Amino acid sequence: MNKAVNDGVWSGSWVAERLGVRLEGDDELTGMLGLALRRNPKRAHLLVSNVLGKHVPQSPSVVYGAGFALGRRVRELLGAEEAARAVVLGYAETATGLGHSVADGVGLAPYLHSTRRPVAGVARAGGFEESHSHATSHLLLPEDPALLVGDGPLVLVDDEFSTGNTVLNTVRDLHERYPRRRYVVVALVDMRSAADAGRLAEFAGEIGARVDLVAAATGAVRLPEGVLEKGQELVARYEAESAGAGGLSSAAPSGPVAQFPAPPNSGVAAETGREGNAPGSGPAAEAGREGNAPGSGPAAEAGREGNPPSSGLAIEAGQESNPLGARGTARSAPTGPQPEDERTHPHVTQVDLHWPPGLPDGGRHGFTPAHRTHLEDALPAMTARLAEALPADARSVLVLGFEELMYAPLRLARELEQVAEGVEVRYSTTTRSPVLAVDDPGYAIRTRLVFPAHDTPADGPGERYAYNVAGAGFDAVIAVVDSVADTPELHAPDGLLARLSAHAPQVLLAVVPSYVPGPLALPERHPMLPEPLRGPAFSSYAPEEVGWLLQDLSDVTLEAPTEEREEAIQSGGAHYAESLPVEYQPSEQYQELFQTALAESAARLAQAAGAVTEIVLAERSPRPVLVSLARAGTPVGVLMRRWAQFRHGLELPHYAVSIVRGRGIDANALRWLAAHHDPRDVVFVDGWTGKGAITRELTAAIREFEASDGITGFDPEIAVLADPGSCVRTYGTREDYLIPSACLNSTVSGLISRTVLRADLVGPNDYHGAKFYRELAGADVSVAFLDAVSARFAEVVDAVDATAKELLSGDREPTWEGWAAVERISEEYGIHDVNLVKPGVGETTRVLLRRVPWKILARAGAGADLDHVRLLAEQRGVPVEEVAELPYTCVGLIHPKYTRGATGADGRAVNL
Repeated sequence: MNKAVNDGVWSGSWVAERLGVRLEGDDELTGMLGLALRRNPKRAHLLVSNVLGKHVPQSPSVVYGAGFALGRRVRELLGAEEAARAVVLGYAETATGLGHSVADGVGLAPYLHSTRRPVAGVARAGGFEESHSHATSHLLLPEDPALLVGDGPLVLVDDEFSTGNTVLNTVRDLHERYPRRRYVVVALVDMRSAADAGRLAEFAGEIGARVDLVAAATGAVRLPEGVLEKGQELVARYEAESAGAGGLSSAAPSGPVAQFPAPPNSGVAAETGREGNAPGSGPAAEAGREGNAPGSGPAAEAGREGNPPSSGLAIEAGQESNPLGARGTARSAPTGPQPEDERTHPHVTQVDLHWPPGLPDGGRHGFTPAHRTHLEDALPAMTARLAEALPADARSVLVLGFEELMYAPLRLARELEQVAEGVEVRYSTTTRSPVLAVDDPGYAIRTRLVFPAHDTPADGPGERYAYNVAGAGFDAVIAVVDSVADTPELHAPDGLLARLSAHAPQVLLAVVPSYVPGPLALPERHPMLPEPLRGPAFSSYAPEEVGWLLQDLSDVTLEAPTEEREEAIQSGGAHYAESLPVEYQPSEQYQELFQTALAESAARLAQAAGAVTEIVLAERSPRPVLVSLARAGTPVGVLMRRWAQFRHGLELPHYAVSIVRGRGIDANALRWLAAHHDPRDVVFVDGWTGKGAITRELTAAIREFEASDGITGFDPEIAVLADPGSCVRTYGTREDYLIPSACLNSTVSGLISRTVLRADLVGPNDYHGAKFYRELAGADVSVAFLDAVSARFAEVVDAVDATAKELLSGDREPTWEGWAAVERISEEYGIHDVNLVKPGVGETTRVLLRRVPWKILARAGAGADLDHVRLLAEQRGVPVEEVAELPYTCVGLIHPKYTRGATGADGRAVNL
């Protein structure tokens, strides 16, 4: 049942026929995978696993056995001694259960899976992003902070290994924090191209570790030319047909129902699952929500013109009629409000599992071998309670897990399968991923239930899905959720339970207590944190302009040659914040360029600074506390403070704090701010956005701080002078032009270095550190820069008012188009690491001043804004390549070879 071959038809044939997609590889590949369609700017097709237990209901023994067998292969690869020292890490959401099953097969290995759910009181031990994602992806929240520490093998488990980018970026991020000698990457299917496969061995050499790969099947997806456009066209056609039928999602003749979720209210596109689906923007109406009757719609299938209409219907949430061609009888979902004392629907039965106290519900915070033993002991009794609650005549039962909660439902389903005689048990889970549904034997997603999220997700409300459940003829469905997800939305008339009740005579609800780790032992803190550092003792800014929530490391030698830093950073041997680059000393010609750029752009900068300040005053707080992200944000924070004083007579407090990519914001600085100001008045300020990494870093760090300290109110939305990456709502402009403060290092930023975070220098009670380069006072232009811009305030008042009015009344929701451009450039130029692509004039300048540059991409026709870039590139021997269509004025590419050989003895770049 529910295998890839239905009645002799492969469940990928529908897509293959229309798009020309082919799967090549192991004989069992088509038995493991089907194909479906989704809206995605990169890939129209979706590989749908038949043994994962996510989209396709499958025998729980098959699902668990697939992961366990992979774990046994890992154990054989490592040997018993190394396996005993291993840690297994699974990816949310799709591979959480698979990873746990692999850990069981390995034996004594503790297990942790990444999560998209921040948990109060649990500090983040790490995190990483999927390269295709537009929102912060994965958090690592182990209860035991030492879980990832050690040099035993780390086993990373994903359902599909397509390009390998996500896994390699994960290893790079974790190796930077917890270096080790060996990694094993595990997947059900390895679908990498030959070029992608060769990068694994190269990558292992780069980080000085062994990286092995274990997969159940290998193969490749062959795509004809133009498949993406053809797929998008096909999806659009079916969406249009659905809209032409009245926009109904309950019945569409033999074609996909074209419903995708709208972006969440935050404006940042929601994550859509491990398959890499891009969020859709199509209509979200569901049949049954507004009283619409099912429509008939167009009869012809795409690509089968002239064929008679199929009797099969794509079934969706809100289905109120018996679907033609579907097994079983569809039952209507309850409508109208339910009695306050009756949380479930009439045919929903709640079952108390008597889940053992203290037993984690999964691997979100770690799952040890001792936990596994505890679970094994408790499974028989819990399963017996489920079996007793099933209808006596039930012959087909689905155990339905919930998003990341895959392992506990899987183990319950497998146990039920073994003890319930005469009952066919199947297992699958709900998901965040929107996929088209087509009721055709040659299509992997036959039906789709749609319902609102019911666990108050951090990224806001949205739709969730259960596939191949409607019309499958199940006599009973056992929904297993954790207690965080047992909310009114779950029990609502349009909630998951109602949707299931419309398609199964009996629904059982089992709630697993959400595991919350006990209070962590926090390090002792000094009763009073130090007051901010101020000029002239620290920085060349006047004391009222900014207070630095930093510690002074001026007497510590932290500088290292650029090439040595680059090698250490990219090899994982050091974090970029553990050292400082040698300060660039501009030539006379370069200083002249800076002065020219400043004279030409001062009015434009004044207008942007005024506009962003007006937006902050109108939307955020009438008396904001400006907190700039040191150091690029600090000159902008001073300019905003000066504008508020000039235009409104306000004396706004302004502080500078440290934020470090991959390690978050300075928590002690936040504690000081919370003790002296209302966090709701704090507005974080930065100079500009590139691809948005710091935007996402700050969002994650604030959530982590709220969880660890219980202090709320800080808004992670950053205010920037320029937002060319379209990452924020609060900005002065989205143009990518030269901000002269990006041209220099400390000499335009108060003579302060970039911030430093190193364990031997920064303790748990210390602010992050920085240096004050007093010796460079003769070359300092920090105050001159501010004065040149402030001097233009009076002449731009009218322009600021017009700009602010236009921005406040317009659509400023982030599109994250900069991140998408960076991903594309990373792949087109064979870099395969978005961290090595620095978009925008400001970031490109930083590449030339601080890193080992490889090449510069310049938008064709870019003028004087790039004069300083061209000069720096010439001095460092870096080619400048003009590109016709570039969303930024320029993009800097860091040399991807990771060794000091990337530059010659003269410091000039060596071409690949």
